[in-house]
Amino acid sequence: MDTTQSISGLKGIGEKTEKLFNRLEIYTIEDLLHYYPRSYETYSQVTKIKDIKIDAMNAVEGTICFPIEQMVKGKFKILKIRIKDDTGYLYLLWFNQLYIKNNLKIGETKVFRGKAEYKYGQMQITTPEIFDQETYNKKTKTLQPIYALTKGIMQKNLSKIIRQGLIKTHNQLKDCLPNAIRNQYGFAEYNYAITQIHYPKDMEALKEAKRRLVFDEFFIFQLSLLRLKKVQDRQATQFDLKDHSIIKDIIKNLPFQLTQAQKSVLEEIKNDLMGETVMNRLLQGDVGSGKTIIAALMLALVAKNNYQGSIMAPTEVLAKQHFETMKALLEPHHINVGLLVGSMTAKEKKNMYQAIKDHTIDIVIGTHAIIQDKVVFNQLALVITDEQHRFGVKQRESLSQKGTKPHMLVMSATPIPRTLALMLYGDLDISIIDELPPNRQVIKTYAVDTSYRKRVYDFIKKQIKDGRQAYVICPMVEESDQLEVESVLEYTKKLKKEFDQSINIEYLHGKMKPKEKNIIMENFANNTIQVLVSTTVVEVGVNVPNATIIAIENADRFGLAQLHQLRGRVGRGQYQSYCILLTQSKSNKTKERLDVLSNTNDGFIISEYDLKVRGQGDLFGIKQHGDMEFKIANVFEDIELLKIANKLAKDIMKNDPQLTNEEHYYINERLKNYIHKYYSG
Repeated sequence: MDTTQSISGLKGIGEKTEKLFNRLEIYTIEDLLHYYPRSYETYSQVTKIKDIKIDAMNAVEGTICFPIEQMVKGKFKILKIRIKDDTGYLYLLWFNQLYIKNNLKIGETKVFRGKAEYKYGQMQITTPEIFDQETYNKKTKTLQPIYALTKGIMQKNLSKIIRQGLIKTHNQLKDCLPNAIRNQYGFAEYNYAITQIHYPKDMEALKEAKRRLVFDEFFIFQLSLLRLKKVQDRQATQFDLKDHSIIKDIIKNLPFQLTQAQKSVLEEIKNDLMGETVMNRLLQGDVGSGKTIIAALMLALVAKNNYQGSIMAPTEVLAKQHFETMKALLEPHHINVGLLVGSMTAKEKKNMYQAIKDHTIDIVIGTHAIIQDKVVFNQLALVITDEQHRFGVKQRESLSQKGTKPHMLVMSATPIPRTLALMLYGDLDISIIDELPPNRQVIKTYAVDTSYRKRVYDFIKKQIKDGRQAYVICPMVEESDQLEVESVLEYTKKLKKEFDQSINIEYLHGKMKPKEKNIIMENFANNTIQVLVSTTVVEVGVNVPNATIIAIENADRFGLAQLHQLRGRVGRGQYQSYCILLTQSKSNKTKERLDVLSNTNDGFIISEYDLKVRGQGDLFGIKQHGDMEFKIANVFEDIELLKIANKLAKDIMKNDPQLTNEEHYYINERLKNYIHKYYSG
C-alpha cells in the first residue's frame, strides 16, 4: 500500500472518522505511521485490595459480588459493582456505560485496572479497564503506546488503525539511509523502527527505534535547510539601497549611544541590504539588548530609498508597541508608519489597504493581518518578523511573496548558543547582539521555598503601594489546556482573598480569545490592572516599564531559558526590578539550576548551561522550527544526533548537491516530500 494514499482506504475510517483524524493532522498513511506515541504505559503486576495506592493506577484481581447496581443521578446512568479478594472489598463505577453489565457475571473473577480514589467514605475506581487473567498477564510483559487524542477518538481505536496501517505497509517502507551509513552509526532499519515505536517488544527495542527516527527527523531537516540556503544565496536583489545617510541622521539624534555589538550587527545587516543578493538573516539578542533600534534603522534605510518595509509581530499588543516606537523614531524623518491588526474596523482596514497599495505608507507594522490577500504592497523591500519561534516558515514565505523577493530579517529574543543556532537556522545568516546597554537595570533574582509565599505577597503589595505593578506566573499544568485554565482561575481567586479589594487583579491564559487578551494586556500596560496572573503567554516581549516584579510559581518545572524569557517582562523601566522563583523542590539539582538564574542576567550564559546539562525537554521554546514541529526529536536531549545529522547532511550535499547518486535516491524523495510539506506556501 502506498503511504501517500489517504487513510480513508483503511477499514473503520468513514467520512466522520476521517475528519476526526484530520484534526490530528493525519491525512495519509504516512501521517498515520508518523503519529508517534507521546508516552508508554506499563501494566503493573496485580495488587491486593489492601495494598492499593490512592491516586495511582492499580490492577486488582477480584470476584464480582452481589448485587450489580444500576442507578440514575441527574444526567448520569451509573453502573456500580463491588469486588472482593482475600484482603477486602473495592467499589467500581461506570458512568453512562450500562452495556458493560453484559460482560459482568456475579461470582466471576476478573482483573480491573484504573486510578483508585477515596470518595464518599469508600475506596473506588471509576471506569476501570476489564481483562481476563490470561490477557492481563500478557499485557504485563509489554509497553502500551499512549497517543495524544482529540474528542471522538479513543486510544483503543487509534491504536487499532495504526496497527492496520503497519500491516498494510509491512516491509514496503523505503529506507532512505544507505546501508553504509546505517552500519557506521548503528542505526536500526527503518521498517523495524516504525513498527517498534508503536509496538515495542521491550525497552531496548524502543530505544533503538527512537534513536533511528530522531536521527531521520534531524537529517531531513538539515538537508532541507542546506538546500533552502543554496537557493537563497543565488537570489539576486532587485532593490537599490545605496543611500544610507538616514542611518547617521537617526543615530545622531538618539538619546543614547549604540553598544559595540549593535554597531557590528548594524554594519552586517547594512552590507547585506546594499549587497547584490537577497538577505536572509537571523538577528539574535537577549531581552533588552536593543534589537528594535536596529530594526528601525533598517526600515528607515529602505523607506529613504523609496521602498516599503514591514514588521510582523506575533500579537496585537506587541504590534501596537512596535508601531508606537517606530512612529516616534521615524516620523520626525518624514517616514510614514501604518498599523494593520485584526481588531481594526473594516473601514480602518480598507483605508490601510489603500494606503499600502498607494505607497502613502512606507512602513507597515502588524500581525498575521499583513499576509492576507487583500494586502498589496507597492514595493516591499524588507520584511522583519519578530520572535521567530512564534512564526512558521510558510507565514514568513507568504509575507515574502508580497514583494519581489524582499530582504528578510528574523528577530529573536531567544538566546541560543551559536553552535546550536547554526544547526537550527542553517537557512539563515546569523547576527548576534551579545552585549546589553550599560544603563540596563540588573533584575535581582531570588529562588525561595514556597513557605516564603506570604512574604512574597507582602513584597508585591509594597511594590504596588509604591505605584508599581506585578506579574504572577501560574504553575504549569502539563496534562491539559483545560487544567491550566482552571489553575489560573483558581490562583486568581486565591490571590484576590490575599490582597486589598482596591488592587485590581486579573488573569490571562492561552485559551482566551485574542480580543480578550488584547484588552487585558492594554489594561495592564496602562496600570488599570495592578497584578496580572498568567500562564507563560506573557513570555512574548510585551513592554510594561512600570512592572517591577514577577513571581513564578513552581519555577523548577520550567526550563532556565524560559524562566529567563519570563524574567524579561520586568526591568524595562527606570525602577529596580525583581524576579522571585518559588519552588517546593528540595533537590540539589533544582537549587543548582535556579542559582544559575540568580547569579546571571546573561541569556547566552544561561542557554549554554541549559545545553550542557541537557534536561527539561523544550528548554528554549524552540521545539518547533517554522511550521515543522519535531514529532519525536528533542533538540536538547538529542543534541548528539543533531550533530551527526548536521555533519552527514553537509558531507552529502558537498559531494552530491543534487542527490543524483543512486544510493541517495530515497533521501532525495524524502527531502522533496518534506520541502513540499513544510516550505511550500
